[in-house]
Amino acid sequence: MFNIERWQEIFEAISKNRLRTFLTGVSVASGIFILVILLGAGKGLQNGIEKQFENDAKGIIEVWSEATTKEYKGLNPGRQIQLRNSDYDLPVKKFDDEIDKKSPVRSTWGGIVSYGKESGNYLFRGISSDYVYLENATIVKGRFINNSDMIHNAKVAAIGLKVEQDLFKGQEALGKEILVNNINFKVIGVFTDPSGEREESRVYMPMTTNQRAYGAGDKIDAMQFVLNKKMNYEEALAQSRKFTAEVKALLKSKNVIAPDDNSGIGVFNSVEEAKQFYDLNLYIRLFFWWVGICTIIAGVVGVSNIMLIIVKERTKEIGIRKALGASPFSIISMILHESIFITTIAGFIGLLASLALLEFVGPLVQSEYFRNPEVDFSVALTTLVLLVFAGAMAGFFPAYRAAKIKPIVALRDE
Repeated sequence: MFNIERWQEIFEAISKNRLRTFLTGVSVASGIFILVILLGAGKGLQNGIEKQFENDAKGIIEVWSEATTKEYKGLNPGRQIQLRNSDYDLPVKKFDDEIDKKSPVRSTWGGIVSYGKESGNYLFRGISSDYVYLENATIVKGRFINNSDMIHNAKVAAIGLKVEQDLFKGQEALGKEILVNNINFKVIGVFTDPSGEREESRVYMPMTTNQRAYGAGDKIDAMQFVLNKKMNYEEALAQSRKFTAEVKALLKSKNVIAPDDNSGIGVFNSVEEAKQFYDLNLYIRLFFWWVGICTIIAGVVGVSNIMLIIVKERTKEIGIRKALGASPFSIISMILHESIFITTIAGFIGLLASLALLEFVGPLVQSEYFRNPEVDFSVALTTLVLLVFAGAMAGFFPAYRAAKIKPIVALRDE
């Protein structure tokens, strides 16, 4: 039940000790402020790194060749392994029911791409039709390479938005002929990529055309796969590890590489990388929670100390109340009201200040690995409830001590 006299007592006590109450409130408000800012920063790191993961399809597995490091079957170490179409066909045929997307890759760095009087150095790459999904690219004009282009060795190309802007200067690129290392290709599509200009400064063409036009025979540089989706992360991780191990063993056997040679065939498994990212992000967030909670505890300890001082100052008053018949519960309630009021108001101010800072300043702080720091409402509400509970605990022990004071002892207090 609302007791106006109790609240009058609380405001009177606060007004008599304004500086002390203000400093106590600042310590509590700063605690909740720091906690929410740290949680927002943690979310900003998570958003930034997750954005980087959008650069490629989730669960991508890439396989490439390297130099061997061990002698095997009479062959010396240091052999540079060359992947070929037949190497790509092996896992495609064996794991066809497990593979969702796939593509061989052959890259040429610093190729000369020109249109009219404009030219520039860009990476051009032979790929298959699935590569648009593997790269997580979006076609904004025309279309991407398709299976018909592969079958007919079509001299067509999909170019990145940056290439279009550099070479065509606002003109329509679709249907135009570009020179890629002095060979004509017709532009059939323009794409964008989540990673921005780096990936948009590329030219993609059918693998078959790339190999024939540039005398590569059946050579490829790498191969990329995305496996069928699983119900949960642990299943996906187990599936990807099994797949990479078997593909690696398959290619080592075909290319006469020692089974225990860690080189020769290189593998990048983004599913494993994702696990490392999520583990790291969890540790960062736990650390931020720990620092923030420790800061709140420091503020709450300050409230508890203030309550002890208040109890000491009001010992004689408490003795008189008990002598007049006040119950221990009423004494505890009186002290708790004041501690909860101070921590709640100070915490609410700290919470509003931190949310306002994240709302207005957060969007201005953007980098490659830090984006949109924010704290969702449920987390903010949890911190406020945590703070009110901490305020109650900060006042309970001094209040309990006050309730146990004997009236005769309290009346003798000076």
